[in-house]
This record gives sequence, C-alpha cells and structure tokens, in this order.
Amino acid sequence: MSLIYLASQSPRRRQLLDQLGVAHDLLLPGADEDAEALEAVQAGELPDPYVRRATLNKLAAAVARRAARGLVPRPILCSDTTVALGTSILGKPANAEDALLMLRRLSGHTHRVLTAVALAWGEGQQALALSVSHVRFAAVPEAALRRYVDSGEPMGKAGAYAIQSQIAGWIEHIEGSYSGIMGLPLFETAGLLRQAGLDL
Repeated sequence: MSLIYLASQSPRRRQLLDQLGVAHDLLLPGADEDAEALEAVQAGELPDPYVRRATLNKLAAAVARRAARGLVPRPILCSDTTVALGTSILGKPANAEDALLMLRRLSGHTHRVLTAVALAWGEGQQALALSVSHVRFAAVPEAALRRYVDSGEPMGKAGAYAIQSQIAGWIEHIEGSYSGIMGLPLFETAGLLRQAGLDL
C-alpha cells in the first residue's frame, strides 16, 4: 500500500523516494491546471523566499487536487528546486540558447542550489524544510557547453543542468546535499515524513 502522494513529475524525485523505501502514488496536475504558473517568479523576488513560496503553492494545489478527485487521504509531498547565482534566480531554460546563456554564467563560479520540500497531512497540518547547497563549476570550454546543450539534458532543469548527468565532470566542489541538488533532499524529507508519523 502506498504511504504518500508525490505531487511531482520528476523521475529523480521518484527514485529518491524509492531510495528511502517510501511507497508513493503520483498526484499530478490535470489538463485544467496551470502548473507552470505556480513556479512563476515575481518581480524583485529573491531565491530563498521564491523557492519556499513556489513549493507551498504546489502543495496547496495538490491538496485541492486530492480533495477534488475524492482520493483516499494520505500525506502529500511537494518539492521545488531553484539555482541561484548571487540574487539571480536561474529557472528552467526557455530554449537551447537560454540554457547556453545560463551555463556560461555558472561556468567558473560557485552557485547555490535551493530545494524546498513540503508535506501536508492530517487535518490541515503542513511543514516545510529548505536544503541549501553550494556547487562550484570549473571553467567549462564553450564546445563542452554546446555539446551538453545539444544533448537536450538541460531542458526542464533549474539552472539548465542535472548533477547526475555528464556535466558532473566539470563540477569541482559540492557543499551540502547531493540529493537536494538532484531535487529531493533525503534528510529533510525523512524528517518531515517522521513528523507526520511515518515510520521510516
């Protein structure tokens, strides 16, 4: 029997939940929902409050979705990841050129990866945790950046990269949570699930 609902389309988050041994069903947006709007950055918004707000927006939408579909009540887990270079938010690239521009900015610099994870359970209870990691890229040659973009891997990824992809060969140093950089920080996620009464 599934223990929770995961309101995420990310296969990486499913893999990470499997790693924890947490059985789950997907609770994905319907055709009538504008899921991308929940991740829209507001003017002047800074990375930390942005990722918290986007995650709580996703959670509220998922809670309403479960109720509207008449599904059995279970804890609902949501997560959102953003890449921050200084105060700039690097979201999902709009196209290949946008991905290349982002990767050029990250090359040779240290950036932050912020992943917020939120859980709703019981009668209106919810909690959120934030994982912040620092990632330093070596200077990546232009040809290597272009090959990576041509692979299609950057599309749909915050900051235009996935740490578990070929770009890892240019990552010089990580400080923080590898699973958080992938998109679901396991330590924080396990803590929330225990808070909701799940025995991991």
